[in-house]
Amino acid sequence: MLSCIWHGGRGDRHKYFSQAELTERTPVSHSVEQLQSVLETLEECRKVLNESNSRESAELLSIVILDVRMRLKGIDDADLKALCDEMLRSAASEPPPPSKQTQDQPRRPLLRVVK
Repeated sequence: MLSCIWHGGRGDRHKYFSQAELTERTPVSHSVEQLQSVLETLEECRKVLNESNSRESAELLSIVILDVRMRLKGIDDADLKALCDEMLRSAASEPPPPSKQTQDQPRRPLLRVVK
């Protein structure tokens, strides 16, 4: 991924930096601010998708939102996998649902994203 940085002066030249170069040059607090801004934008996009009945697209965007939140909170893939494994173990030890009546109700998600 390349980002463009504008420099003033003759000809209004600009220089392209790789994402790695920008990360190297960007203070951590600025990166957190950028991620927070991206997160807010993604959440607005998801809201619009939900309102326009684009549920599948909104659900895909929820995965991206989860990834950004994990970065902000310092949670890595191994932590998420451990959480999922534990939740699956807990779900396996619960008794099966009692009747068809509960099957008609929406399924409770295994993971819940919190702000």
